[in-house]
Amino acid sequence: MKRLTTALAAALFGAGTVLAGSAVAEAADCRSGYFCVWTDANFEGLKIEQSGDDHWWEGNISNYDSSWANHGTSGPGVPDHVKVYDGRELIGAVTICLAPGQEVGYNANANDRGSSHTWSVRC
Repeated sequence: MKRLTTALAAALFGAGTVLAGSAVAEAADCRSGYFCVWTDANFEGLKIEQSGDDHWWEGNISNYDSSWANHGTSGPGVPDHVKVYDGRELIGAVTICLAPGQEVGYNANANDRGSSHTWSVRC
């Protein structure tokens, strides 16, 4: 009986790990090759998707960014990190920088500060 209980517990633990891992991997709805920004935490609200640089975030996203995802393509010498600036035209401080594949559901220091972004080879 003890072996059955141990085997059952191990199977349930393993299943829970797989389910938790897949939930994290699908947290941000952002296409491959794109950088995405949302107005609300945890990838909610208005979203923009950009495959290139954007020196002037238009509309309701500038200074209303609360979550970010970098689903850019990586490779040797490829600009695959994303730097978000607090000023338009890539001026001012970098509020957040995301490595390839990085998703940030909320960051208090960067919240509601972004106005432009660029792809870079490093942070």
